[in-house]
Amino acid sequence: MHLDSRLETIYQEVINRNPGESEFHQAVREVLDSLGPVVVKHPEYLESKLINRLCEPERQIIFRVPWTDDKGNIQINRGFRVEFNSALGPYKGGLRFHPSVYLGIIKFLGFEQIFKNSLTGMPIGGGKGGSDFDPKGKSDAEVMRFCQSFMTELYRHIGEHTDVPAGDIGVGGREIGYMFGQYKRITNRWEAGVLTGKGLKWGGSLARTEATGYGATFFINEALKVRKDSFGGKTCLVSGSGNVAIYTIEKIHQLGGKCIACSDSNGVIVHEKGLDVNLIKQLKEVERRRIEDYLTYHKDAKYIKNGNIWDIPCQVAMPSATQNEINGKDALTLVKNGCIAVGEGANMPTTPEGVKVFLDAKIAYGPGKAANAGGVATSALEMQQNAQRDSWSFEETEAKLEKIMVNIHKLCYRTSEEYGAPGDYVLGANIAGFIKVADAMVAHGVI
Repeated sequence: MHLDSRLETIYQEVINRNPGESEFHQAVREVLDSLGPVVVKHPEYLESKLINRLCEPERQIIFRVPWTDDKGNIQINRGFRVEFNSALGPYKGGLRFHPSVYLGIIKFLGFEQIFKNSLTGMPIGGGKGGSDFDPKGKSDAEVMRFCQSFMTELYRHIGEHTDVPAGDIGVGGREIGYMFGQYKRITNRWEAGVLTGKGLKWGGSLARTEATGYGATFFINEALKVRKDSFGGKTCLVSGSGNVAIYTIEKIHQLGGKCIACSDSNGVIVHEKGLDVNLIKQLKEVERRRIEDYLTYHKDAKYIKNGNIWDIPCQVAMPSATQNEINGKDALTLVKNGCIAVGEGANMPTTPEGVKVFLDAKIAYGPGKAANAGGVATSALEMQQNAQRDSWSFEETEAKLEKIMVNIHKLCYRTSEEYGAPGDYVLGANIAGFIKVADAMVAHGVI
């Protein structure tokens, strides 16, 4: 796509200032691609260098994380926290523990988080963090020692009015618990609002575990409704088999769809009768096993080692694993096989080439910053409950989540219509998320 020349200048500046950070470049380009009509209508955003400021994080923190493994060997990892934009509220965004983590990925995630958080309507800014630590194959004691070392540095940069981290890939309830314990130990404060994704017995929110998967499914359900359609009777694929994937599958089944395949980094499980979501929960959440072990319990299922889930025909695809998992060829295959809707449960799981295929085919394509905003929205609901010293029922929290996702869909669709591209949720999400943040930044002056 051809960028407005003034936005192209900003994009080149981002590349020059952030060399080698391809994921971050991709995320910035995807937003700038949508802003041409906005800067025509609001030239003041360019004149005040607002977009340039928005592309530069307010703060970037990189630190050493030393820890000792069970054999007594000292290991060293690198920790990150990018506090990207606080125009709408305290920085909010997850922590990712995965070997692929480096500054470029954290900045891409943090940049996306700004607009995602804006779309929720909640008073939260955008940030992200993590480490190149891999929790897979580590004992609980090793994970605890790493988390304590990580928080020993991070604690000085966070707080309920400053920056509120949550979980992401590799960071679940176990890791949040260890980090919260260390924060409490260092600060001598029971500050429930400093982390979200906490355990239900100590400040967590019901429905938070389910929120990202449920939210993505609610968003696509609304997109199907606009087309006078529904999940009823649809064959669906959900990549991944972690938290987001599991609860996407669960909600699809509740809404009448049938999910026949999911995956992990080793391969794909296909069960034409429909996946047994309770078994996947047991394998992944309780026993921490590989998805291949599904075959032990369902002999009629099929396992494709190193398979590509997007080769399987479906009507709805929900990429819920990681960034750039659907390329242009995969997108063409999905469309050719009859896919009518794609909802991104992961962050930026579709390459720019894939996104173009989906938009050209005019399918219902829900980009991550809109479709997977349910997780952070429910984190903000957890913050509300913590501030009120209260807890809500699962049904009450889920109802609030569904309302937020319906409103996000409505906002994105209405904005896409206003800017002449009805049904283009990429344009709608980018513009709607941007304008709210931009107006707040203008109000705060040059800072």
